[in-house]
Amino acid sequence: MIKKIIVILLSIPFIFFSFNIFTYEKLEVPLIYQLTNIHILNLVNHYKPKFLVIVYSKDGTEKNKFSPLEVKALKNTGAIVLAYLSIGEAESYRWYWKDSYHSYPPKWLGKENPMWPENYKVKYWENEWKQIIFEYLDKIIEQGFDGVYLDRIDSYKYWNENGYEISFTSKKMIEFIHEIFLHAKNQKSNFLIVPQNGEDIIEYDNNNIYINSISGIGIESLFYFVGEKIDDKIVNERLKHILKIKNSGKFVLVTDYIYNPRNPDEEKILNFIELCQDYGFYGYPANINLKLSDISGALKYYKKVKK
Repeated sequence: MIKKIIVILLSIPFIFFSFNIFTYEKLEVPLIYQLTNIHILNLVNHYKPKFLVIVYSKDGTEKNKFSPLEVKALKNTGAIVLAYLSIGEAESYRWYWKDSYHSYPPKWLGKENPMWPENYKVKYWENEWKQIIFEYLDKIIEQGFDGVYLDRIDSYKYWNENGYEISFTSKKMIEFIHEIFLHAKNQKSNFLIVPQNGEDIIEYDNNNIYINSISGIGIESLFYFVGEKIDDKIVNERLKHILKIKNSGKFVLVTDYIYNPRNPDEEKILNFIELCQDYGFYGYPANINLKLSDISGALKYYKKVKK
């Protein structure tokens, strides 16, 4: 019986770290962005991303959050691993959500996003919401992530369209990001702060508080959206802000929803990859379903493009 227990115990690290023993051809890519159906061993065994964006938990619950050992395994691939964290919307499938919010919503909770059910706008300047985010941030830091990937920065525009002055909403978002920066840096000095979208907020960053708080920026649907090319005028308007951020020494991660598994358009995928390389961006040609629930099959096209 004792011998059996010893054998079982010895086999546990072997099972988890078997990827160190077997040889796999790993695909080197700039970025992988996946929010559901995350399989650690699949990522570790088959990919070598420069940047990896995932959620802190297998299913968003505290019970199934990734262990520091799992996060370390991802970092051992050489990836900079960022934890997704929505700060402009509350998600009813996260650990902090209370069933009572439906009947008795707290004062910081706004309307449900009609495009994304179970996602609710928040008044991100309210202290109670900030404390939730700081607690969330503490969990992420404890797990060993390299940084956070902050979503719904563009909520500052939503609240401007719903009764608040743009000077107020932009200022409060910039202040919140700076507070997140300070909270994280007090625990881990090299922790990365990476907002997603809302790049035009720099128009209101009069004292460079925002630009000095972030390490890089994530951008969605810059050149393509659901497989279709975006109008050059829109692209150039966004690039005006994105390149200003990049030229201040920040990295740029770009996720365009371009890959159709049933009918991949190789020309468009290669064009997206080449555009990102021309601008010095780290690109991810994601599935057109917008769900980020898989690792895009378009990554194989990186083998065809010279770096």
